[in-house]
Amino acid sequence: MGAKLRRSTRGLRSNAGRRIAVGAVLTVLAVGTVCAASPPTRAPAVQAVMECARISDPGQRLTCFDAAVAAMTKAEAAGDLVTIDREQRRAARRQAFGLALPSLAFLDRGERPEEVNRITGKVAAVARTPEGKWVITLEGGAVWRQIDDNELTHDPHAGSEVRIRRAALGSFFVNIDREQALRMHRDN
Repeated sequence: MGAKLRRSTRGLRSNAGRRIAVGAVLTVLAVGTVCAASPPTRAPAVQAVMECARISDPGQRLTCFDAAVAAMTKAEAAGDLVTIDREQRRAARRQAFGLALPSLAFLDRGERPEEVNRITGKVAAVARTPEGKWVITLEGGAVWRQIDDNELTHDPHAGSEVRIRRAALGSFFVNIDREQALRMHRDN
């Protein structure tokens, strides 16, 4: 009887283990699917305007355009549609540079990789942590904190020129006034 009970509970444990493993795999797949979602497509109000262009009859096409443009104007006034041009998109991407915001990847559409992976700016304020690490605030409010032990020859100051480029594992290389790069991450 004891041997049957041990085999029976061993079967239950292995089945429970399989259920947990299958559940874990399904969870990873679900999360991976959500994280790997494709970038947003064209807004329906804009798509409606684009579809009007396919109509061959001039009268029907004009009627379609009038209705689609009225719907697009209404959507924009209600805040359901936001349009931005390339310069506005670049300004938004620049402001968000260094933050882990994958949902803003649409701001990179049409840009060269070197434009997406680096920015330049000016220092607005400088501070040092008790550990001697640099904390710089750029014009526009982005705060960057040093995470390596490199030293600079000259202390940065308000007005210093900054070049920031992506590095590995979510960090960034920051060159201040053409000094050697410090490894930093963005705080805000």
